[in-house]
Amino acid sequence: MQLKIMPKKKCLSAGRMLLILFLSQMISALEVPLDLVQPPTITQQSPKDYIIDPRENIVIQCEAKGKPPPSFSWTRNGTHFDIDKDPLVTMKPGSGTLTINIMTEGKAETYEGVYQCTARNERGAAISNNIIIRPSRSPLWTKEKLEPIILRNGHSLVLPCRPPIGLPPPIIFWMDNSFQRLPQSERVSQGLNGDLYFSNVLPEDTREDYICYARFNHTQTIQQKQPISVKVFSVDELNDTIAANLSDTEFYGAKSYRERPPTFLTPEGNASNKEELRGNVLSLECIAEGLPTPVIYWIKEDGTLPINRTFYRNFKKTLQIIQVSEADSGNYQCIAKNALGAIHHTISVTVKAAPYWIMAPQNLVLSPGEDGTLICRANGKPKPRISWLSNGVPVEIAPDDPSRKIDGDTIIFSNVQERSSAVYQCNASNEYGYLLANAFVNVLAEPPRILTSVNTLYQVIANRPALLDCAFFGSPLPTIEWFKGAKGSALREDIYVLHENGTLEIPVAQKDSTGTYTCVARNKLGMAKNEVRLEIKDPTRIIKHPEYAVVQRGNTVSFECKVKHDETLIPTVTWLKDSGELPNDGRFHVNQDHLVITDVNDDDGGTYTCVANTTLDIVSASAVLNVVDVPNAPFDLELTDQLDKTVQLSWTPGDDNNSPITKFIIEYEDAMHEAGLWHHQTEVSGTQTTAQLKLSPYVNYSFRVMAVNSLGRSLPSEPSEQYLTKAAEPDQNPSFVEGLGSEPDNLVITWKPLNGFESNGPGLQYKVSWRQKDGDDEWTSVVVANVSKYIVSGTPTFVPYLIKVQALNDAGFAPEPAVIMGHSGEDLPMVAPGNVQVNVVNSTLAEVHWDPVPLKSIRGHLQGYRIYYWKEQNTSQRNRRHIEKKILTFQGSKTHGMLPGLEPFSHYTLNVRVVNGKGEGPASPDRVFNTPEGVPSAPSSLKIVNPTLDSLTLEWDPPSHPNGILTEYTLKYQPINNTHELGPLVDLKIPANKTRWTLKNLNFSTRYKFYLHAQTSAGSGNQITEEAVTTVDEGKMAGIPPDVGAGKAMASRQVDIATQGWFIGLMCAVALLILILLIVCFIRRNKGGKYPVKEKEDAHADPEIQPMKEDDGTFGEYSDAEDHKPLKKGSRTPSDRTVKKEDSDDSLVDYGEGVNGQFNEDGSFIGQYSGKKEKEPAEGNESSEAPSPVNAMNSFV
Repeated sequence: MQLKIMPKKKCLSAGRMLLILFLSQMISALEVPLDLVQPPTITQQSPKDYIIDPRENIVIQCEAKGKPPPSFSWTRNGTHFDIDKDPLVTMKPGSGTLTINIMTEGKAETYEGVYQCTARNERGAAISNNIIIRPSRSPLWTKEKLEPIILRNGHSLVLPCRPPIGLPPPIIFWMDNSFQRLPQSERVSQGLNGDLYFSNVLPEDTREDYICYARFNHTQTIQQKQPISVKVFSVDELNDTIAANLSDTEFYGAKSYRERPPTFLTPEGNASNKEELRGNVLSLECIAEGLPTPVIYWIKEDGTLPINRTFYRNFKKTLQIIQVSEADSGNYQCIAKNALGAIHHTISVTVKAAPYWIMAPQNLVLSPGEDGTLICRANGKPKPRISWLSNGVPVEIAPDDPSRKIDGDTIIFSNVQERSSAVYQCNASNEYGYLLANAFVNVLAEPPRILTSVNTLYQVIANRPALLDCAFFGSPLPTIEWFKGAKGSALREDIYVLHENGTLEIPVAQKDSTGTYTCVARNKLGMAKNEVRLEIKDPTRIIKHPEYAVVQRGNTVSFECKVKHDETLIPTVTWLKDSGELPNDGRFHVNQDHLVITDVNDDDGGTYTCVANTTLDIVSASAVLNVVDVPNAPFDLELTDQLDKTVQLSWTPGDDNNSPITKFIIEYEDAMHEAGLWHHQTEVSGTQTTAQLKLSPYVNYSFRVMAVNSLGRSLPSEPSEQYLTKAAEPDQNPSFVEGLGSEPDNLVITWKPLNGFESNGPGLQYKVSWRQKDGDDEWTSVVVANVSKYIVSGTPTFVPYLIKVQALNDAGFAPEPAVIMGHSGEDLPMVAPGNVQVNVVNSTLAEVHWDPVPLKSIRGHLQGYRIYYWKEQNTSQRNRRHIEKKILTFQGSKTHGMLPGLEPFSHYTLNVRVVNGKGEGPASPDRVFNTPEGVPSAPSSLKIVNPTLDSLTLEWDPPSHPNGILTEYTLKYQPINNTHELGPLVDLKIPANKTRWTLKNLNFSTRYKFYLHAQTSAGSGNQITEEAVTTVDEGKMAGIPPDVGAGKAMASRQVDIATQGWFIGLMCAVALLILILLIVCFIRRNKGGKYPVKEKEDAHADPEIQPMKEDDGTFGEYSDAEDHKPLKKGSRTPSDRTVKKEDSDDSLVDYGEGVNGQFNEDGSFIGQYSGKKEKEPAEGNESSEAPSPVNAMNSFV
């Protein structure tokens, strides 16, 4: 099935339009194969207007193709140019290109003229354009004498350039003798004609080297005009003497300096005309003079200026419209305006057009007997005239061809024959130019041939158009059909599109489009076919795009670009910066998926693009890198509006480094009082560049500014100029004024002095005033130097005074100061507290009451009351150590307090003293009290001696702290069986005077546990425990070592029974049983069993101390009367198995008071004093130790 051209009624997308344009170019570029007979075709020629460099050889190009190969000839100025007669002219072999050798001899001007090339073979002749050869020229300026120009300030001025006429025209610019371009502005600018225009002159325009330069690019030469001297005088400089020496003709302008409305320097008048050719750049210019300098505006009277093609040059004095067309014709108005008025000029623009193609004629290949047409359509303004030539000869005088008919811009061919082959030229011309096009008619009879290579492989990305080429030739024109697959299934018209050049288009190629396609070309002379292959590839995609990044200068940034592609394609990933290559810098590192930039600087900011391309497609993704940093320091600090107490500071912000400035911090330095030390003055918004600052008198200010953004603060700016404010009286008085006596008869007045910044002037002093609060005395005052203390002597003891301290300097006094109250010096209290009473609460706590002392007798600030108390020692103790006095201090005016931590059954003495800031007063008479009995401590030691078969003897030492009179001991004991279960408990009462006790009728070879504690009338004390084992027999124990590891005491008596037979047998049996028990114990231990030896015991708590309410008593602060330290606590079991109880001293140190102890407000302890005690005997297996082999043996025996 033959596919037709795509219907024109379908809407075309932008991409589709580009595809159609591409295919159209392919169609127009279809050519006759070079192995077939064909007329000549010009392929290359020199430009119509050919300006040559007279210092180089002249090369005039003319290239053509054809079959047979064409021959070449030239005309010059309309006549034949015989190159054989000119030895300087040669033609390139196989080409029509001429080379004229003028470098050895000859002149370029000799060969000026109009040249035309003709390429001819048996099928026709093609001609080139008329090529106008002109040598470039860069003539010198004519010599001229330029007089100095002298004029008044404010006048207008035009410096003429008038460059020599060159070919091509030169580029004009103004410079000085140092080859520096002269600065231009709205006031001074260069016109299109090269002249230099001054709207008004200023004295700084005076110079002697205004030089106009002309640069001739073709010859790379620059010509220079003579320098022009300009002298501008102000009116004041023109004194009578100078004016008398200047004639009217020497002086440029006669009017005096004054402001004036604008007038145009160029163009002249109110209206002018401008003509421009289509496609060129339209340049309109208006330059005005006036004072002040006028500003230029442009409008189009009958329309608007084209937005995308309009540009303003030369400070808006020149309006340019590029690619001008006929629609740009119209009236353009320039307006010059200043404060004194406005003026306008209208430029009427007409756009003409040299001829341009609407449809150029195309080569025509016909088979004998076919019909065809050549069309030549052009436009222009005025409309061009169309003329035809045949083989370079006007068609009117060319040989007649019956198959040809001319109808204006069209030649119609009917029933052509081989003799109809020729080259036709179409010439479209008007007064502004011409167009010349060659198009041949070639009459051939050729069967189809396919020009596309066999088995061409096309690879296309999925979902994109696929274009399969089938370039063909044949005469008559063949028809084209496409098939897919080996079976030749015809392609459906609704899916595929066949273009005129034979290309098959698959608009959206899919994976199933892969395969082999066959192109078939047919005409009446034959058929040709060709196969091509199509592969569809997966598109390349960037699955991880680089992301926008903000990074601080000096840090590292990374961009990621992860690409997914068809596995048969190899992508190349390239990184670009701002559409160009990455900088050649070692800080840029590119690996498989990342671009890493280290030590980022400001120049690294920009757009980074990851480009992934294969042979078939290209994709890209971009991300912006924003390099930020703390701002640059502000600069150009300036102080204005300088008043006594304010000044305005202005500054120029530094670069914000891509992070907006949020605020400015202003600091000041006082060079007079604290040079080098900067203080905070104020902060202002980041949008401000000025600040009104409040100032203090007599300060030599310097200011600096720091900018702050989200990343931090900038470096400080350079300091501003210094500004010294005038002196004034102090506006504040010293602070922290106090009055305290250091001796009973003085008053020490102290204060914090003002610093230099606060002094407000020189000569800073203080006026110190005082008087008794309760007296009628007048203020006593004294002026002192810049100190911080004054001592008033001879004052009564502890009397309230009113005090004030006022600052003053050479300019005057500070405001009236505030009055504060102080006291003269304190002395020791004179009276002791009376009516001291003691109430014993329990064996460790007592409450003390006393009467307060009169306030007058305190002679100072009452600090509180202090209780001294100590325990009376017996004669022997008194000789052994010094009496330790303890101290409790009760703050304020309290008249009662609690004494904790007393020892039971003790004799105490105490007294009370009042305390003020000077010290303690006399002590009250001693009061004596006794504490009741308490529970005793545990016996000091317990040991078991003389074990026998059925008895054990216990010996112990009495408690170290009996805390009363011992009434009796309680002994409890119970057996422990082989499984370490406790047996029945036996309870015995032992008289208090006994320290040894023997237990009889015990079981032999049995372990017992003993518990012993003492008692007073207050109750039982803590217990001490021990374990022991009865022996087997006094004679049988020989040779068995005591079980030291278990802590037992064995009998010391031994009987020699080693020779007894029964003993030997018994020992063997014992050894065997021990071995069995060891094995059993080993197995049980491996199973994780635990076999406690003895149970854990709980400690008995001390008798409970009842809490007391606030109104019942108060605990005071504790301190030792002497610097003694509590003994370190600790215990160690002696080698004789004697267990000693720790010594307990119920002092306040034990209770923690004064060290770590704490009491509630009502006097009760936060943590009660207690020692670790054994638990009460109890039945049951609570042991946690595994038995030793010896223990097992003893249990067996």
